[in-house]
Amino acid sequence: MSEAHLAAGAFGLASAASWGGGDFSGGFSARRASVLSVAPVSRLTGIAAQVMLALAFRERAPSTVSLLWAVAAGVSGSIGLVALYQSLAVGKMGVNSPLTAVLAASFPVLLASILQGAPPAARLAGFALALAGVWCLSRPAGETGRPQGLGLAVLAGLAFGCFYILISQIRGPSVFWPLAVSTSTSLVVMLGVAAANRQTLWLPPAIIGIAFLAGIFDAGGNACFVLAARTGRVDIAAVLGSLYPAFTVVLARVVLNERLTRMQTAGLFAALASLPLIAG
Repeated sequence: MSEAHLAAGAFGLASAASWGGGDFSGGFSARRASVLSVAPVSRLTGIAAQVMLALAFRERAPSTVSLLWAVAAGVSGSIGLVALYQSLAVGKMGVNSPLTAVLAASFPVLLASILQGAPPAARLAGFALALAGVWCLSRPAGETGRPQGLGLAVLAGLAFGCFYILISQIRGPSVFWPLAVSTSTSLVVMLGVAAANRQTLWLPPAIIGIAFLAGIFDAGGNACFVLAARTGRVDIAAVLGSLYPAFTVVLARVVLNERLTRMQTAGLFAALASLPLIAG
């Protein structure tokens, strides 16, 4: 395996670890405050981190085209983040997080398959395994009806899939300036939604630190994903980055003692096992 492939794999897994920590922190905060209060705070933290990194690495200003792609990615990312945080706040993290990840990973791969030809048999098997995993994850744990937050998780997955495609279109040597623009756009969208809903941005003091942590993790995941897409392929980067539910689920199990049914556990492993096949 070439050094480029190894680097792309390392960046992809780093994005998964960072996003997993961010999603747990954001979902945990949204259980104790409004998601429209948590998300803007996490975005503001991400902007500060990205600007500091851009200045530290003395990055040049990105091109106009890259800025436009960053703005489009910011709009899509804001929809995905709010939907995901709310789904994690009202439902089980171990169910909704993997569902979002599978959909987010499948969308770029499906688009690449359409543009570049039919996928190989292994990838088709991965899609089938992913669908089976999603079906198992969506089974209720003793209660009637579907698990809470499932529709929001689907919306988040589609929005993040679009984000993967849009943010990977950024070209040039700059990484953190375009990400800062993308995150700033996302912040503006969230503030607009909060204003339209007359939502206060006040957070309990005990939650502010966790919301800040969510923003730092999310910014780190975005940066690692861009680096993975640049050193490898965007569909592979999306699949590796979408392993983040493994980290979210572990944190939910350790911190919240969140349990899954046997069927949902099987669905989780099936969904995660499908990702390498989809990437193949």
